[in-house]
Amino acid sequence: MKTSSGSFEVDLFSSEVDGEDHPYASQFKDMLESVAEQYGCRLISFKVKKGTAIFSFDSDELSNEILDLLKK
Repeated sequence: MKTSSGSFEVDLFSSEVDGEDHPYASQFKDMLESVAEQYGCRLISFKVKKGTAIFSFDSDELSNEILDLLKK
């Protein structure tokens, strides 16, 4: 897991998942958008490249909670 400029970079899928249109990536994006809605914010970027998901939100609160979860 890496973070930079408020973005998360997580090796999440196999390398065959290479794009936002892949079903696994699409499901993950839907989940992130749902979580963002619960926090009253938006998913502002999302891409998947060779199994790595890169995403960010416009909420420091949600970003900090995700950081806490990923560190465990």
